[in-house]
Amino acid sequence: MPNPKRRHSQQRSAKRRTHYKAAAATLSTDSTTGELHVRHRAHVSEGKLFYKGKLVAEKSPIKK
Repeated sequence: MPNPKRRHSQQRSAKRRTHYKAAAATLSTDSTTGELHVRHRAHVSEGKLFYKGKLVAEKSPIKK
């Protein structure tokens, strides 16, 4: 296993990490309910589970 011979400075690590950026989640408006939701994810509206504008389940899933 190769290991670094010398310790990297904090500045060097920070320069490498400058390109790591948090991206904002893409939101969409549901065609049926008109609510904002994260794209490509099912969402709960009024106790019903929707995906792609279609009703998937009547009751919302049980949370533990």
